[in-house]
Amino acid sequence: MRAAGRERHSGMTTTTESQTDERGEFRRELACVWRQMSDKGLLLSLAAAWFALFHFLGNSTFGYVDSPSLFGWLWGAYSSSSFPGGPIVKLLNADDGYCVLIPFLVLGLFWSRRQQWLAIHRETWWPGLVGLALATVLHVLGYLVQQPRVSLVAFLGGGYALIALVWGWRFAAGVFFPYVLLVFCVPLGTVSDPITVPLRQVSTDVSVVIVRDVLGIPVIQQGVQISDPRGAYTYEVAAACSGIRSLIALFALTTIYGFLTFTRLWKRLLVILLVVPLTLAGNILRLVCIVIASEAFGRSAGEFVHDWFGFVTFGLALLVLFGVGNWLREPASARVPGGLPQAA
Repeated sequence: MRAAGRERHSGMTTTTESQTDERGEFRRELACVWRQMSDKGLLLSLAAAWFALFHFLGNSTFGYVDSPSLFGWLWGAYSSSSFPGGPIVKLLNADDGYCVLIPFLVLGLFWSRRQQWLAIHRETWWPGLVGLALATVLHVLGYLVQQPRVSLVAFLGGGYALIALVWGWRFAAGVFFPYVLLVFCVPLGTVSDPITVPLRQVSTDVSVVIVRDVLGIPVIQQGVQISDPRGAYTYEVAAACSGIRSLIALFALTTIYGFLTFTRLWKRLLVILLVVPLTLAGNILRLVCIVIASEAFGRSAGEFVHDWFGFVTFGLALLVLFGVGNWLREPASARVPGGLPQAA
């Protein structure tokens, strides 16, 4: 027993030491990267001033969010949910809650390509001031017409202009991806209606054709509502059920996958454009399965499929995308994102 206890203790000690070594290595690498970044004090100072502008004069929609900060408005938009619970629970269940993860994803991609970006020549590029001025004008317009989303686009554009100003256009071009992924931080809210409304209608129409005409299950369609003639169940394809979450998540994932895997533009565009039909097909499959489960096992079974089958269709869409990506695969030596120098 004592020997076994010592062995377990030794194993725990080894694991702890390994984790400590990894943290120490990360800190050393971070310090090394920090030392190599020129004019970082200037960039941080300008970035702090840019943040302050949007914190103190970023939001004019006080009737909705009682804060002058654009970031306060963003948190309200990200965590807006009717789901009961604290702010974290609301964030996880909100339609735009995924936006919070995007900056961390971008930072991770920056870190993974740090050596390539550090190799790019950096110098002050004064035309970057033009981009910063245009971003400021865009923010003023968004502020005056009470459109925080416009101000958020201006904030992101101004941040990119600052990078170009301090470190030059070559560096800005090199980091365009993954910086462009920050556009997924813009909360859609009701702005997505032009997308969700047709998605809802098409998903409902095709699902009814499959269920009623192909499978022979009697259902009644009223707009985007599907119901049983006996009144056993009624399902409405609401905005949240339109597939918009899967669409945005898949767009983000395929954009990353396409840029990291392919160098040819048409291959990147192909895997990205596949997202729309795959999202639509996944939503139709989910609706058909809901009706089949309700018809065969009752309403509770249909609700179970409604709540959980979305993960299955999302996984199937990823499998198809990765299958297409494997078919289009390029030599590993060519898989360097556009704008980045090849490693020596």
